[in-house]
Amino acid sequence: MRHSAAHVMAAAVCRLFKDVKLDIGPATDAGFYYDFDLPQRLSPDDFAAIEAEMAKIVKEDSPFERTEVTRDEAERLLRERGQDYKVQRLADIPAEETITFFRCGDFVDLCRGPHLERTGELRAFKLTSVAGSYFRGIETNPMLQRLYGIVGSSDKEIRILLDRIEEAKRRDHRKLGKELDLFSIQDDVGPGLIHWHPRGARVRSVIEDFWRKEHFRNGYELLYTPHIGRAHLWETSGHLQFYKENMYSPMEVDGGDYFTKPMNCPFHIQIYKGAMRSYRDLPLRWAELGTVYRYEKSGVLHGLLRVRGFTQDDAHIFCTPDQIEGEVAAAVNFALRVLRAFGFEQVSAYLATKPAKAVGEEARWAQATASLEQALRGVNVPFERDEGGGAFYGPKIDLKIKDALDREWQMGTIQFDFNLPEKFDLSYIGDDGKPHRPYMVHRALLGSLERFFGILIEHYGGAFPAWLAPEQVRVLPLTEHVTAYGAAVLQTLREADIRATLDSRSEKIGAKIRRAQAEKVPYMLVVGPKEQEAGTVAVRERTQGDIGAVPVADFVALVQGQGPPHGRAAGVN
Repeated sequence: MRHSAAHVMAAAVCRLFKDVKLDIGPATDAGFYYDFDLPQRLSPDDFAAIEAEMAKIVKEDSPFERTEVTRDEAERLLRERGQDYKVQRLADIPAEETITFFRCGDFVDLCRGPHLERTGELRAFKLTSVAGSYFRGIETNPMLQRLYGIVGSSDKEIRILLDRIEEAKRRDHRKLGKELDLFSIQDDVGPGLIHWHPRGARVRSVIEDFWRKEHFRNGYELLYTPHIGRAHLWETSGHLQFYKENMYSPMEVDGGDYFTKPMNCPFHIQIYKGAMRSYRDLPLRWAELGTVYRYEKSGVLHGLLRVRGFTQDDAHIFCTPDQIEGEVAAAVNFALRVLRAFGFEQVSAYLATKPAKAVGEEARWAQATASLEQALRGVNVPFERDEGGGAFYGPKIDLKIKDALDREWQMGTIQFDFNLPEKFDLSYIGDDGKPHRPYMVHRALLGSLERFFGILIEHYGGAFPAWLAPEQVRVLPLTEHVTAYGAAVLQTLREADIRATLDSRSEKIGAKIRRAQAEKVPYMLVVGPKEQEAGTVAVRERTQGDIGAVPVADFVALVQGQGPPHGRAAGVN
């Protein structure tokens, strides 16, 4: 339905405007869009006319007709119509794939489908925005106009979707990041490179501390590895053959080329190879918050969610075949435990199986896939099988969460790898005294800290729970005469590892409270002569308002009791 709506919108634009050049028009999780090259700029003022023309096309109830053509016929048709972008997209279609066009009324488009039977099946739709978009996401290419829309089964559903869009705008991490002074991207440094401001760095520190403690509790050891490595390392891993376009240009050191790392795994493998390993040493669970750099096209960069430099929540497990099922189950449990600690209760999974082209023994693929499936069934997580969707080097589990706006985000991954142990000739000595190839599993819980932080900002709308908030408490003296008492309260809070500040400005208390509310501070402590005499604080909670005066020690215990739920972690031996 969403994809059909994109075609109807494109058909309407082609009717209303001359010399329209088409690029792509896919469905998205939130609706649909289409990219156009037009002589004039579109604006929201044009939406009503386009929607009216779309309504006419829907009323015409034209069928969506699929036609198969040869590649030569497709190119001739597109060139005759002056659709240069489509000619380039045609070249991207694999040689073995059937070339198809879809027609609805007088509109014809190069497209795989699928579509509804007829345009008349569309019930309700609304155009929402227009933005610039570089062709193929490359900033040196022409700038196109991307027209967005939503579609639903009724006008009521459209209103619900519009409300959700407005709420998403209010929660946009780029907007809140600036308002709450959490992070920035500086033009003089470069796009896609994040600067963590003090308040954002506070949240990151809390996330990292929690992450490290949970890894130690679950039997992991931590690693730190270099940011650059010799070209030979990346040749062995295969990155220079298959990933070079996403790696930054090499630097010459001592007559040899070094590359900044796009991934951490080859470094972890080198540590493994640094000693003779026995079956008694396994499993080895090694984790790292490793900063990596990958070239992303400027057109796809998006705040914290798509960047060029990021800190990867990364881990690798090396184990024997007998250990693999237990390790996978523990990894799935661990991932669920961590995601739920951050407030994401809705978790689902995708199990991606062996593709047509793959490396590794069939028996290993079968065992690995079975262990992944058994782990998912054991923790009762809903999952779908993605047949043939695994990487060439192993099957995987992708864990996805839903946020407060019911949007789905891919987070954790548990990925088998039969390729790198072969390429780097990894081994361990078994109980038979002979060398054996270990199983290797790539495992991520949060993905990257940058992207995860962006998701957290939008999930909570910047109003983080007390244990995550950059500033948990703000002390607000009523008058200058009690500022010293406020400072003493502040010191007590800081000695208890509570993140707190003192607002000693000579302003009315109402102004101080409004500022703290706007900055989404979970707790405000109002202190006046009465509180000073009694050794108490008047507590104001961000959403509940005034909740009464309590002794300072009681308030400290209240805040300390709001940490993440450490106690429910599923331990491993």
